[in-house]
Amino acid sequence: MSSDLKEKVVFMTGGAIGIGAASVILFLEEGVKHIAITDIDVNAGKQLEQDLNSKYPGRVSFIKCDVTNDEELFAAYDQVLKQYGYIDFVINNAGLMNDSPKVYKKAIEVNVTALVTSTLKAWEFMRKDKSGKGGTIVNISSIAGIVQAPFVPIYQGTKSAVLQFSNCIGTKENYEATGVKVLTVCYGPTNTSLISKQKLHSFCDLYPHVTEIIEKNRIQSVESAAKGLIEVCKQGESASTWLVANDKKAKDITPAVKKAYSALLEALFQ
Repeated sequence: MSSDLKEKVVFMTGGAIGIGAASVILFLEEGVKHIAITDIDVNAGKQLEQDLNSKYPGRVSFIKCDVTNDEELFAAYDQVLKQYGYIDFVINNAGLMNDSPKVYKKAIEVNVTALVTSTLKAWEFMRKDKSGKGGTIVNISSIAGIVQAPFVPIYQGTKSAVLQFSNCIGTKENYEATGVKVLTVCYGPTNTSLISKQKLHSFCDLYPHVTEIIEKNRIQSVESAAKGLIEVCKQGESASTWLVANDKKAKDITPAVKKAYSALLEALFQ
């Protein structure tokens, strides 16, 4: 069933640059009432807010927030809830692809812990069985959560965790009880700073050219990734998994994901 985004209130983490920023523009073009974006990049966030509010007055707000800081994350949510009373869509987009010894713990905190915390926060205030009005949570995974490769095993592990967590909390039983959808988007390699030499690092010295290795794949545009996200928000069912890659339309890969987990389950009893 298709969902209309008009007059919806949206909350997005990691929305100041890259796919997040491109998605904000598309949400506004779809007619959302308001979109709140959080990020640690204050300059980019404030500039995006200023630029977009000149065309869509009052419909964009930037909130400085480190998603790994619960106090800041909850304050950002509360700011939007205080103004509108509800949030229709939460996009947990903040991410970090850096397996280096000094950064990997922060990456796990951003990619997994903060995403789970944000999901649970949104899930609670959205729940229809607890006086909420329902809603949709979209968690950003990656094809790295599906394929296996030796270059960034920590990042791949975090994205696998996002996929499994989102599929399980979004199950039919939970959705029917609460009215809250939880969906997963797996982006393919995308032309963002996430895969730049400044931000992308492997876990060891075996792969000093990991950026070049990833760039050998087809890299899609941020606009294609953002279009895919919008389509998922409009079409996705709870516990579904979507592939957005190669500049193609979003593809529902839920049957393939379920088949893969079924195969693993069967292996337990062979």
